[in-house]
Amino acid sequence: MLLVDDQPIIGEAVRRMLADEAAIEFHYCQHPAEAIETAAAVGPTVVLLDLVMPEIDGLELVRRFRADERFRELPIIVLSTKEEPAVKADAFTVGANDYIVKLPDRLELIARTRYHSRGYVALQERNEAFAALEASRQKLADDLETAAVYVRSLIPAPQDLAGMQADWRFIPSADLGGDAFGYHALDDTCTAVYLLDVCGHGVGAALLSVSALNALRSGSLAQTDFHDPGSVLEALNRAFPMEQQNDMFFTIWYGVFDAASRELRWAGGGHPAAVLIGEGLEKPRMLESDGPLIGVVEGLTYGSERLVVPPAARLFVYSDGAFEIGRPDGSDVAICGVSGVARDPGSRPRKPPGPPDW
Repeated sequence: MLLVDDQPIIGEAVRRMLADEAAIEFHYCQHPAEAIETAAAVGPTVVLLDLVMPEIDGLELVRRFRADERFRELPIIVLSTKEEPAVKADAFTVGANDYIVKLPDRLELIARTRYHSRGYVALQERNEAFAALEASRQKLADDLETAAVYVRSLIPAPQDLAGMQADWRFIPSADLGGDAFGYHALDDTCTAVYLLDVCGHGVGAALLSVSALNALRSGSLAQTDFHDPGSVLEALNRAFPMEQQNDMFFTIWYGVFDAASRELRWAGGGHPAAVLIGEGLEKPRMLESDGPLIGVVEGLTYGSERLVVPPAARLFVYSDGAFEIGRPDGSDVAICGVSGVARDPGSRPRKPPGPPDW
């Protein structure tokens, strides 16, 4: 407690009231002009100040405490001989927390001091917890931004490949996810395109997705024909069993386009179907497959589908996040995000379409 009172006799009286209270540390300031400086040095959890003092009266001193950011929430108890309701109302108006007519009973003084002090300490602890939570939230936001930049850096740049042009759009989610996307040339005429999605969110999901992505890019899956999508998925299923990946599994769509024959072969493991749009197709073709999730059951076989791609066709490969974006007008959810685009280089370049009706 810090007592501010110009009468030393009051200071001594209050000191004696609190002398047997080991939990209350008493400090006294006789000159109101020094009260702010003394409070800064002492760090009280409650201030008791006189209402009528020379130079600076109690109401003005309360205003000065409240104007100082350090003491804006510090409990202030006004101590006065005045009992008029209007005077008490003025004290509360300028920011006092309590009002005691002096000299109070010892038990009352101790009870009010403890009440306000404990409340202030609890408030400070809450503020510190909120500050720590905000710092943690900001760090998480920074980490997510860094992760989003890193994930974006893993995606190959839009480029011309064998018989096709590749482009993509990446929208990071609010949580670090396990989506990964890529494409690369297998030989002079064949290009692999793939998108995988690890279950859940967080660092673990992101690490697994990067590991699987590196396995596809490096060709490190043993005894695997990367021209055969079914064989690739079987190799991934062997390499990433969920019991060795903290019970995480993933879905994938993997396709191989042969520019010489214009044949597209693909296989999927629990992933949303890719979409093929072309002038030779009456309607968008959903490139579905019935392959199971990757890593859930060992020893599974995956078949491959195939078709001949018409000229000026566009292939859309996307993550399940595309289904989680609603239309602006609130109508049914549609596929309105594009994770990957491949189109024939002979076609006129076009921007990715807006939300389709299918």
